[in-house]
Amino acid sequence: MLLMHKSVKSYSHPIASREEILALFQKANKPLRQSDIAKRLKMKGERDETALHRRLTAMVRDGQLLLNRDERYLMVHELEMHVGTVIAHPDGFGFFRRDTGGDDIFLGPKQMRRVLHGDRALVASTGEDHRGRHEGRITEVLERAHSEIVGQFVNDRGITSVLPSEQRIHLDVLIPPGEAGEAQPGEMVRVELIEQPGRRTPPIGRVVEVLGASLAPGMAINVAIHSHKLPHEWSEDAVAQAKQLGESVTESDKRQRLDLRDKPFVTIDGEDAKDFDDAVYCHPTRSGFKLWVAIADVAHYVEPDSALDHDAYARATSVYFPGRVLPMLPESLSNGLCSLKPDVDRLAMVCEMLIDKSGITKSVRFHNALICSHARLTYTQVAAALEGKKGGAAQTTMGHLMPHLNALHALYGVLRAARDKRGAVEFDFPEPRIVLDDEGQVERIETTLRNDAHCLIEECMIAANVAAANKILKHKLPALLRVHEGVNPDRVEDLRAFLALRGVHLGGGERPGVQDFRATAAQIQGRADAPILQLAMLRAMNQAVYAESEKGHFGLALEHYAHFTSPIRRYPDLVIHRTLKSIVAQQPKSDFLYSAAQVQAIGEQCSTFERRADEAVRDVVDTLKCQYMVSRVGEELSGRVNAVTHFGMFIMLDGLFVEGLVHISNLPNDYYVHDSASATLTGRRSGRRFGLGDAVRVVVAQVNVEERKIDLQLLDEKKQAEKRSEKRDGKRDGKRSGKR
Repeated sequence: MLLMHKSVKSYSHPIASREEILALFQKANKPLRQSDIAKRLKMKGERDETALHRRLTAMVRDGQLLLNRDERYLMVHELEMHVGTVIAHPDGFGFFRRDTGGDDIFLGPKQMRRVLHGDRALVASTGEDHRGRHEGRITEVLERAHSEIVGQFVNDRGITSVLPSEQRIHLDVLIPPGEAGEAQPGEMVRVELIEQPGRRTPPIGRVVEVLGASLAPGMAINVAIHSHKLPHEWSEDAVAQAKQLGESVTESDKRQRLDLRDKPFVTIDGEDAKDFDDAVYCHPTRSGFKLWVAIADVAHYVEPDSALDHDAYARATSVYFPGRVLPMLPESLSNGLCSLKPDVDRLAMVCEMLIDKSGITKSVRFHNALICSHARLTYTQVAAALEGKKGGAAQTTMGHLMPHLNALHALYGVLRAARDKRGAVEFDFPEPRIVLDDEGQVERIETTLRNDAHCLIEECMIAANVAAANKILKHKLPALLRVHEGVNPDRVEDLRAFLALRGVHLGGGERPGVQDFRATAAQIQGRADAPILQLAMLRAMNQAVYAESEKGHFGLALEHYAHFTSPIRRYPDLVIHRTLKSIVAQQPKSDFLYSAAQVQAIGEQCSTFERRADEAVRDVVDTLKCQYMVSRVGEELSGRVNAVTHFGMFIMLDGLFVEGLVHISNLPNDYYVHDSASATLTGRRSGRRFGLGDAVRVVVAQVNVEERKIDLQLLDEKKQAEKRSEKRDGKRDGKRSGKR
C-alpha cells in the first residue's frame, strides 16, 4: 500500500473526477446546484453526497468553481475571472498573482480593504489604470490566509488595536472592549481574528496571548515564529516516539550493515554546529580518488507515516535564527542519536564513489553502514592545517588524519576544476553573521569568511547529491530533485539593459545559458558595484525548488541534482534516503513508497515551507540589525548606494551589512529626478547625480525597530570639507604646540 501524507490524501470514497464535473458544466451551459450535479452523475446515498460535497468544496477553494449566493456553482473561466493570491504592499495597495501566470494585476487601496496578504481570491479584470497597469476588482475571497496575527498592542485615545509585525499585513486589527486580556500598550501580542476585513470594516480580533515587551531578548524570534506560522511544538506522540529510540545505537540496529568503523571518517563543520549530518573520508587510488560520504541514517529511525514523520513533514526544514534553532527533528535525534558525533557508533547511509583525475565519477555504491567518526573538526582547524607548514601546530593536532585531509584537499582541486570546466555560476556575496551577547542582544555583525575547508566539504556534498539523483533516475523511480530552471525569460531584457548601462555585456540572446552568466560574472569581478550587479543577475533567475522533474540545476550546471546530504534538517533529503534504501534492498518497483504525484506534492510543500523559513529568518535579522543601530543614531558612517527608487536611495553601510534609506527630500539643495532605466537620481539645477555603487558619507538619523526601517541623512560635501579642514587645523595646532 502506498504511503499518503495527510496533505496529499485522496478521497476515501471514489467519485467523479474534476475533469468529469467540469465537462458536465460545459454540457449544461448554466449554473448548477449540488443536487443537480448529483442527479446528472447518478449519485445516490449519503456517502455519495458527502464525497461530492468535499470535491466541489475543493474545486471552489482551488478556483475552478464559484458558489454564488443562490447556492449554485459556476465555472470560473466562463466568468472571465482570475484565481490567485493577493500580494499586499505596506503602503495599502497590492497585486494579484494569477495561478495561470502572466503579469500581476494591480489592486488599489479600495480593493485591498477587504483582504490581507496571502488571501486567495477571485478577481475580475477592469482594464488599465492611469499608469498603464493591468487593474482588477476582487469579486470573491476564496480562502483566508490568516486566522491569527502577531503585532504590537496600542491604545490611541481609548481605541485599542494591534499593529501587525508582518509589514505586508497593511491593515491594523481593531480590538473591541473586553477583548484585550492582560495586554498593555507597547507589548507584543498574538491575536485571534474574530472577523476578517470587509468592504467597510477592518479586521477585528481578540488578544489570546501576551508575548512580552517588544524589545525583550528573543522577542524578534518569537514574533517571527508566530507571524510565519512556524511549527515550534512537538506532538505528544512524536515526543514519546523519540524517547523510545533511546540515546545510543542498539546492537540489533548494528546488524546487517557494512561495518566502516575502522575508516577515519571526520566531520567538518562550523564552531557552533551541533547537528552533524555528514562525515567524509578519502584516499588516493591509481586512477584518482575513492571518496566516502557518510550521511546520518535518519530514515532508519523516522518511519513513514509515524508521529515523528508527520511533525518533520509539517516543518519541512530546520530554521536557523541567530542564537536559536527550530529543528526539523527533536533535539534528542538531531543533536543526539542521529548526529555523527566523534568516538561513538552511528548508523549512516554511505555513498562510495570512485572519481578519476578529471573529476568524473566512474562508479557509485550506496550502503546501509555503521561508522564511528574519528574527529569533530571545524572549518577553521582544517583550513589552518591545510595551509600551514609541515609540522605546524594545526598539523600536529590533526596527527594521523593529515594524510586523509590532504587527499580530500587534492580531490577538492580536481572537483573544483571540473566545476569550472562545466561553467557553474558563482556569486561572491559576503555572508553577515550576527553575534549575540549573553543577554541575547546584538554584540556585533561580522563577515563569515569562506576558506578551502568550506569549499572542500561543499564539493564532496555536491558529488554525493549528484550520485544520489543519478542512482534513483537510473532505477526509474520517482525522484524528488532539486530543480533550478535558471533564467526567467520575462526578466532577461531588463537585466541586459541594466548591465549595458554599466558597460557590462550579457550574451546568449533571449535565453542566456550558464556559460553566459559565468562570463558576465567574470567581467564584473573586482568592481565596486559588483555586489549590486551580481544581485541583479541573481534576481533574473528562477528560485530553486523541489520537484519530480528532470529540468536540471542551472546554477551548478548539472543535468540532475538532488538533496541527499542533510536529512537531519531537510525533509526532501529524508525522502531521497527512503528511495535509496528501497534500491539497496532491491525492492520491486510495485512496493515503492511514493507515486510520482505524491513526490511532486511533497516537493511543492517543502519548497513553500523553505521560502517561509527564509522569510522568517530575514525578518529576524532585519529586526536585530535595527536594534543594533539604535545605539548608533547620530554616528557618521560610510557606505555605497545599493538601490535607487523614486523616493530616495538605499545605502549599504560599509562593514555592517546594514541598509538604510536616504529619502529624496533629504538630498542636498535641489529637486532630484529619478531615472529607472539608469537607476539614478539627478539634480535638476545642479546636475548632481547619484547612482548604484557610489560611495557616500551618511549620518544615522533615525531607527524604527517596529517597522524595521533605518533613516539616513547624506553628509553633504560642504560639511565634509569643513570637518576635513578642522582636522587639518587641529593637526597644525598640535605640531605648533609640540615645537613650543
